[in-house]
Amino acid sequence: IFGRALMGRLDGKVALISGGAKSQGAAEARAFVSEGAKVVFGDILDDLGNELAKDINVHSKNAKYVHLDVTLEDDWKKAIQTTVSEYGKLDVLVNNAGIVINRVPIEERTVEEWDRVQAVNSRGVFLGTKHAIPAMRDSGGGSIINICSVAGYGQSTTQEPAYAASKGAVRIFSKVTATQHAKDNIRSNAIFPGPIDTEMVHAAMSDPKALAERLTRVPMGRLGLVKEIVAGVIFLASDESSYMTGGELVIDGGATSM
Repeated sequence: IFGRALMGRLDGKVALISGGAKSQGAAEARAFVSEGAKVVFGDILDDLGNELAKDINVHSKNAKYVHLDVTLEDDWKKAIQTTVSEYGKLDVLVNNAGIVINRVPIEERTVEEWDRVQAVNSRGVFLGTKHAIPAMRDSGGGSIINICSVAGYGQSTTQEPAYAASKGAVRIFSKVTATQHAKDNIRSNAIFPGPIDTEMVHAAMSDPKALAERLTRVPMGRLGLVKEIVAGVIFLASDESSYMTGGELVIDGGATSM
């Protein structure tokens, strides 16, 4: 990815990405740097995060890893302070971190399990947004990109309830953020991936029969690719989407059309 000249779609921008140590978050961090941005990415997987930063910085000094538990307000404060002190501003926030748990009937879900999913998937987005807004306002505006899910959009019969509820909250919160902070030149949009070929999806559907059944509800008949989601993130981070806020970018192989 670094073997070519920078395309420059994100030249001059500074981004913070949560859940960035592996999988989709790591691909986002690499792509942002490749497109000319400076990136701080956070996670709780410190060994993987530090290794990724080292790897990216072999070709560029534009990536920095920070420890970030998205459920903790102090971690968010430190991550944003690090971003501003390291690179001078904050233009883009990607709320990428999320967890999913195995599906069980609602009456068998424990309160502790429910609260953990809401803490990471919903509270984490709120905290990141809360502390990004003042930094973005100081920068003259910015773009907040929330990685949601078709679970928060439709196809309810196939979704785990706690996860679906958390992503539904993110969907509405993205719109409220957009309308309340358009005056600050801060945009807020959500991406709704269908099932994507990631470790998280395979862990949630470890039974091949469950995965096959899920794909019967995707007209294109396959898992999405990480690069297909990253392409949407780059678009929303760039000035190409400057007139888009409160929007919903659905990348799901047609799943929500069924």
